[in-house]
Formats: sequence, structure tokens, C-alpha cells
Amino acid sequence: VQLQASGGGLVQAGGSLRLSCAASGRTSSIVRMAWFRQAPGKEREFVASITWRHGNTYYGNVAKGRFTISRDNAKNTVYLQMNSLEPEDTAIYYCAAGSTLGPGFDYWGQGTLVTVSS
Repeated sequence: VQLQASGGGLVQAGGSLRLSCAASGRTSSIVRMAWFRQAPGKEREFVASITWRHGNTYYGNVAKGRFTISRDNAKNTVYLQMNSLEPEDTAIYYCAAGSTLGPGFDYWGQGTLVTVSS
């Protein structure tokens, strides 16, 4: 499975961005997908995940009700709508895919940079 993330960029505080992650290859093995982020000098942190079949969603504390994860099964794509962005949201955002519902993810995308200016 290959994951291609896109949609990052520079946005002012209070603005919005929508990230996309397109999966290709053996996509039938995907059970769930997720977004993580890593800010400079910080550890990677969980943002949100979604199950592929039923669309059940889970959010990390960083989402704070501002982010929404969704998927389009026909396009093998997962999205992360980010609203009310803050400078603290500046990070590289990575998408990940898992072939099980257990902990950990099997596949990772290359990341897309989100920069929020104050």
C-alpha cells in the first residue's frame, strides 16, 4: 500500500485547510486510516483515525473539536478538515493505514507540511 498526502500549506491563524491522503496498491487490505502530526522538536502525536468499513472516527486531544476526519471509499482517500487553525498546529502531517484494528499502523505516507502563521 502506498499513501500520498497532500493539501498542506501556509495559512493564517483562524483559517482552514483540508488534507487528503490517497491510497494505492493493495487497498483491499486497509481496515483503518489515520492522521498523525509531528512538530519541530516534538514527538509524533495522534490526530484522528477512521475505520474503512463503517467510518467510525476517533480523535486525539489535539483535534479539540476543530478537526474532522472523513473518507471516500470509492477514491481510496481519507481527508482531514482542519478549522480554526492555530500556530501550535504547525507540523508535518502524516497519514497512515492499518491492516488490522490493533495498535500500530502498517503503512505511512511521506507527510505534508502545515504552517500556521500568527
